Amino acid sequence: MLFEPDRGSAFTLSSETYGDAIVVRAAGELDYRSAPVLREHLGRVWATPGMAALVVDLSEVAFCDSVGLSELVDALQRSEAAGVRLMLSGVHGVLSRVLSITGLRKAFEIHDEPGAALRRAGADRPTGRPADGDPCPAP
Repeated sequence: MLFEPDRGSAFTLSSETYGDAIVVRAAGELDYRSAPVLREHLGRVWATPGMAALVVDLSEVAFCDSVGLSELVDALQRSEAAGVRLMLSGVHGVLSRVLSITGLRKAFEIHDEPGAALRRAGADRPTGRPADGDPCPAP
């Protein structure tokens, strides 16, 4: 999905299935404008039958405000309720500091990159198909 904030940085999401795990790659600014886009996308991902693990790759997220952070916490709670293992990868910069300062770093399972998270989840073979049948169609 594409969202064009006034600051000029587009927010994009894509998903790929790896065995019983799904990697959602986010890029751009995760803020009050794009958080609903992430919520909607993850809603479609959670509808995938047989999913055991969800990796949210944030390596290309340049900015995350409190609403974006709240969306990640909501994703964690929803994953726990659904019995799906949620892992974050590529956490860096301000987001890394904010997670540490707020104590949320301990709440999330964090890996350097998606491959490490997938290996940890035991789902390192791609099935070659997007998680939701289409790599994030525009709204």
